[in-house]
Amino acid sequence: MSDHAATDSKSYLTTFNVIAGIIVIFGLIATIMRFTGGLGAVTNLSDYNPWGIWIGFDLLCGVALAAGGYVTSAACYIFGMKRFHSAVRPAILTGFLGYALVFLALLYDVGRPFRLVLAYPFVVQQGTSSLLFEVGLCVALYLNVLFLEFCPAALEWLGIRKLRDILVKITMVLTIFGVVLSTLHQSSLGALYLIAPAKLHPLWYSQYIPVYFFVSSVIAGLSMVLFESTLAHKYFHHKMDETHLGESDGLTMGFGKAASIVLAGYFTIKVIGIAADNNWHHLATGWGAWYLVELVGFVALPCFFFTMGVRDGNLKLIRYTAAWTVLGIIVNRLNVSVIAFNYHLPAADRYFPHFWEIVTSVFIVTVGILAYRFIVNNMPVLYEHPEYKEEH
Repeated sequence: MSDHAATDSKSYLTTFNVIAGIIVIFGLIATIMRFTGGLGAVTNLSDYNPWGIWIGFDLLCGVALAAGGYVTSAACYIFGMKRFHSAVRPAILTGFLGYALVFLALLYDVGRPFRLVLAYPFVVQQGTSSLLFEVGLCVALYLNVLFLEFCPAALEWLGIRKLRDILVKITMVLTIFGVVLSTLHQSSLGALYLIAPAKLHPLWYSQYIPVYFFVSSVIAGLSMVLFESTLAHKYFHHKMDETHLGESDGLTMGFGKAASIVLAGYFTIKVIGIAADNNWHHLATGWGAWYLVELVGFVALPCFFFTMGVRDGNLKLIRYTAAWTVLGIIVNRLNVSVIAFNYHLPAADRYFPHFWEIVTSVFIVTVGILAYRFIVNNMPVLYEHPEYKEEH
């Protein structure tokens, strides 16, 4: 073997590639089991628990954490904050991959996945009064909007200038459409649980849950952009140009300040919700203690640390807090969809994910990471294409 061949083979056998390869193999096994043996072969779902982590994590968390796309594009194009322009493409990419993976996860979860591919709910069963119909329609449309918003980067890479220029000209239209769609389905995902007052614990169940989901999606979007930016600077620093590197600190400060304000508002409306529903007595229970962990540990404390980071100019504190806040969004969505759902059932009837459910979720996330790495390494996402610098 030549020295060059030995070097190439060694470069592929990294720790990341080996772990990712193992996950992909297990994921493919889970996929075969799911589509040959049905849901019962790979899940612990039942009539009591028809929705598991494929909905709670892959969908609810995925949609919330993909909100960075509409938050960042709205800040840049609608509110005129051009200093955040360098963050738009990475945020759009993360959002597009997030929604694409949500669609992939639904293919595993839906009992008859071919109907989802064939747009069956929109063509045959137009349930316009159903929240699921509204969520499905908005998510499907927004996935296409994100695809169109990301296309200029891919078209610059492919050298297709005319189509790229057309899409750039309708950026504002796509941004407005995306914000409208996101407002609708982010809140409607919370509204899905309004029909389950007897199943969801009173501390998480509220008439305001659609508002909670929408406001927390803004927090998720701001925090995820900061989190993704931190990881990109660590692992793809060599791909960034001077514009991205120069705007990074300003982005961190600006989004950190916005996150602190929205978190303060979110904490306030959560407390108002407890008062409006007169659920104070539940806080003295075991479930109340866990609720306070979420409310204080993942809302109030991040708000405080974001504020301290902005006041002191501590960029590292803001970035660490963003990661903590992302974890808090995941905790919240899992509390609503899994942990505090069917809380009254005996332990034997409570849902706990099957091993292959967890494997499938990890597999889907890994596919997203691999796709992100390929795109960032090949397309002008973290840098401006030299032939289009004057047009950005």
